[in-house]
Amino acid sequence: MCILQLRMSKEMEELSPLVDSGHGDGSEEETEDDGEPKICQVCGDKSTGYHFNAMTCEGCKGFFRRAMKRPAQLCCPFQNTCVITKTNRRQCQSCRLQKCLSIGMKRELIMSDEAVEKRRMQIRRKKMQEEPVTLSPQQEAVIQELLTAHQKTFDMTCAHFIQFRPLDRDQKSKCSREPNSNRFTYATMHEDAVQQTISFVSPSFPYFSIQSPESKEKNRHKRAIFTSLPHFTDLTTYMIKNVINFAKTLTMFRALIIDDQISLLKGATFEIILIHFNMFFNEVTGIWECGPLQYCLDDAMRAGFQRHLLDPMMNFHYTLRKLHLSEEEYVLMQAISLFSPDRPGVKQHSVIDRNQETLALTLKTYIEAKRTEPETHLLFPKIMACLTEMRSMNEEYTKQVLKIQDIQPEVSPLLLEIISKDS
Repeated sequence: MCILQLRMSKEMEELSPLVDSGHGDGSEEETEDDGEPKICQVCGDKSTGYHFNAMTCEGCKGFFRRAMKRPAQLCCPFQNTCVITKTNRRQCQSCRLQKCLSIGMKRELIMSDEAVEKRRMQIRRKKMQEEPVTLSPQQEAVIQELLTAHQKTFDMTCAHFIQFRPLDRDQKSKCSREPNSNRFTYATMHEDAVQQTISFVSPSFPYFSIQSPESKEKNRHKRAIFTSLPHFTDLTTYMIKNVINFAKTLTMFRALIIDDQISLLKGATFEIILIHFNMFFNEVTGIWECGPLQYCLDDAMRAGFQRHLLDPMMNFHYTLRKLHLSEEEYVLMQAISLFSPDRPGVKQHSVIDRNQETLALTLKTYIEAKRTEPETHLLFPKIMACLTEMRSMNEEYTKQVLKIQDIQPEVSPLLLEIISKDS
């Protein structure tokens, strides 16, 4: 932050001679044709050009601007006949002001504070356009470390997915690949299956009773509803291990105390997995194309998850995928999610906050440096909005996993450890 402040101060010093000079158009200083030194007509000091319609130095320019904006009346302690020079110009403000007015300096040429700020912004924007945004060596190193960690810990071919227990789909449960299918219409989303899932997750359902004559039939439906749960259990366990290995590879993460490492992993694992799967999402068909396997929301329904999680999750994947992020932007997004200082149980808030700020600034700079689209400036806030949206889905996901575990104890012990409240 101190470096940023110094940089801004330096920019302000560079801009100050150009702003509020009385030219009106911000033109550069005028020069004498004969090459003679320019003298301030007020105090005799070296002039820097015409300011407010007169040749003056920077000191008298600033004095005139301040005096004209000051409501108090100035009085000469002598007889209003003080001779203003470079050495004594501070001794009598009244005579100095009269000298400014006598040489033709005009009050109406003084810009308002708003106009000065607008001019500074214009100059700053022009300077930024002339000097393209580039990543610093430190930012380049951060991105490279994240990319290396991601590529080492996450297989984009999904070759290991075939080792999981099968999805156990029937013919009617195959994911639709129609390009014009509605984004919220799932291939085999039967209303009776939805109602059965809700009835088994909610103990208050009227006929939820072991003693009921329909209990055997209900158990049969329950087994049908959770047919994809074994596969999702294996898949989730595999993905969690990838996230843990990814985090442990990062220098910033390893530098944290163990308690904070655990708290960050518990808070961010689901979100990072969501970001991983977005890389495989086809926004035309609504299917996750994971190498040898394809997933649709019907598979998640048959694992026991409900619509009030799945609908927002589907909308999230469409929204994020349509941003067409690069691999660098995806991994920076993962890292920003990981280093969230407000996770439950975090102790070193300031350290993690600085890490997240570094990652966020790196992402913003990367977008400005690498993207050329007309609405590039909107991409960073859109990514941050997606990160916020994941936080609410994270809470709902935890609730639904615990409900599924109560009904069908197939949930991975590693997942239960991740979503547990205690550190």
